[in-house]
Amino acid sequence: MSRSPENAPPDPAVESRAHGDSVLAESFGADTGMEVIRRFWETLPNAPGVYRMIDTAGEVLYVGKAKSLKNRVGSYARGQGHSNRIIRMITETAQMEFVTTGTESEALLLEANLIKQLRPRYNVLLRDDKSLPYILVTEDERGAQLTKHRGARNRKGRYFGPFASVWAVNRTMTALQRAFLLRTCSDSYFDNRSRPCLLYQIKRCAGPCTGEIAREDYAALTREAVDFLSGKSSRVKERLSADMQEASDALEFERAARYRDRLAALSAIQSSQGVNTQSVEEADVVAIAEEGGQFCVEVFFFRNWQNWGNRAYFPKADKSMSAEEVLTSFLVQFYSDKPPPKQILLSHDCPEREVVAAALAVRAGHKVEVVTPKRGERRQIVENAERNAKEAIGRRLAETASQQRLLDLTADALGLAASPRRIEVYDNSHIQGANAVGAMIVAGAGGFMKTHYRTFNMPVEKVTAGDDFAMMREMLRRRFARLVKEQPRNKGEGKGDTGQDRPPDDPAFADDSADEFPAWPDLVLIDGGAGQVSGVRAIMRELGVTDIPVIGVAKGADREAGRELFHVEGKAPFRLPPRDPALYFIQRLRDEAHRFAIGTHRAKRKRELTKNPLDEIPGIGPARKRALLHHFGTVKAIRRASLDDLARTPGVNAATARAVHAFFNEG
Repeated sequence: MSRSPENAPPDPAVESRAHGDSVLAESFGADTGMEVIRRFWETLPNAPGVYRMIDTAGEVLYVGKAKSLKNRVGSYARGQGHSNRIIRMITETAQMEFVTTGTESEALLLEANLIKQLRPRYNVLLRDDKSLPYILVTEDERGAQLTKHRGARNRKGRYFGPFASVWAVNRTMTALQRAFLLRTCSDSYFDNRSRPCLLYQIKRCAGPCTGEIAREDYAALTREAVDFLSGKSSRVKERLSADMQEASDALEFERAARYRDRLAALSAIQSSQGVNTQSVEEADVVAIAEEGGQFCVEVFFFRNWQNWGNRAYFPKADKSMSAEEVLTSFLVQFYSDKPPPKQILLSHDCPEREVVAAALAVRAGHKVEVVTPKRGERRQIVENAERNAKEAIGRRLAETASQQRLLDLTADALGLAASPRRIEVYDNSHIQGANAVGAMIVAGAGGFMKTHYRTFNMPVEKVTAGDDFAMMREMLRRRFARLVKEQPRNKGEGKGDTGQDRPPDDPAFADDSADEFPAWPDLVLIDGGAGQVSGVRAIMRELGVTDIPVIGVAKGADREAGRELFHVEGKAPFRLPPRDPALYFIQRLRDEAHRFAIGTHRAKRKRELTKNPLDEIPGIGPARKRALLHHFGTVKAIRRASLDDLARTPGVNAATARAVHAFFNEG
């Protein structure tokens, strides 16, 4: 893992003003962590910045920011009043790195970027940090498109969101289609229509692709949709109501019915918002709850006086940390890749609220107010979010307890020495050897750990088509060879997942991070019988991995569920009782692996079916491919075309024409 500041891309606002000087620690031999910290403290400036604490293996233990680096690091050097977590961190520190910044706000932003990149074990980590969905109304002279959007906002148009889930986006888009008849098709589909599609027939689209609606009228529908999503819903509904009444007075009842249906669609959007508010135009409500040593942060999204859903996050944090500390770290990481709203309402008063507000304002480009309301409607909304956070963490703890019981039962049923913390299940999928893929799913006390799922493409030069035994061996070889190389294990007592020696009797290690999800499996399940198990065990022995149980799950007679045979090397095959909860659990694991493998295979097969030979020609991008297809119609016609015909294609130069002709006419 790289530790140089220039390899950790900081926020542009920070990069433009951060000082270029950084201090890199040197190795101090056998010095203790406290001595290392004191040596640096003597020469540190009294300036804001970011510091990193690093262990003997070069892994970053902790990233922190400070208004004064000298004072902050000095608090570690004094060695008094620290929690067990901080004592462990200090003890493991072998070197430190520092970057000074212009202000404390810049340090806070840089700290968040480094935490997300380096993921230090002693920081609060936001585990579920995928981008949130938005609704995008594109700017297009031919006809605006209504579409879902994730990721970088680089398309021209108006973005509305974020929404808490794709389900909330789909529900809203369906109602918007009924209300405003905007197209949702892709640009390529739109450009190649010769007659209206089914959505036009069921009154979900106005048909701009074939001129069923005038361009000016479609632009008016687009403006109405933008107004509604911008919070001007009353004005839009009044306009539609007036149009409906006008059509009714003119005895145009069919047109009046269309306006009625559009009004009903808009009402459906607003009635499904859940929590209604009259005082919050644009805000995120962030509430935190703690129970059983775990934290849950519930976020409600309010935009344009509308509630666009809520989402629960479970950040990884030490049990000794306060809710205020976790909430502060969560806020900066959460908004590192999302535009902050004008107002953020908190359930707890963060100690660095002003610094967080200033840092988010730098990122957003406008003033961001971070407040903890004490009374009124805003306080009621925060209390509702806090209640949801407590319920979410209660459900999670109940699910974890239930899952842990299943893991315990599985250990007993399969004769394992201890309850597995990480189970890996392997399966493969292909059709007569074509588009072969392998799949690995992972399960633990938290259920299916989908961020740990992996897929393995099976190249034909390494695996004979259709050879399931060879595919399984290749998959396990690649998986464990990488584990041995990147995360080697040190066997022995008193060692954690990182392989570092930890004194078992030292009180500083009393609250060790035993709940961290391990990188190595405690149990491997494969879809197959004795032959598969024997082949896999041979591969693992070659790699020096001999202490992980490998069990094959073979389908029973007539492939009937409940009659599975379990194969363990050196033992006779056995079955579990038909109603054993452990059997049901293993069936769920196997079915999930099968589902994941089949889905990956189908996606690969679909890509192969839609693959275009033009994609293989160097220098042919989307624009030139589109120009060739529009001119010739099919790839077959392009293949037969002469060099002169290719050169006369609009948008294709002579060099491209020669490249295409040479590709299809070797020699």
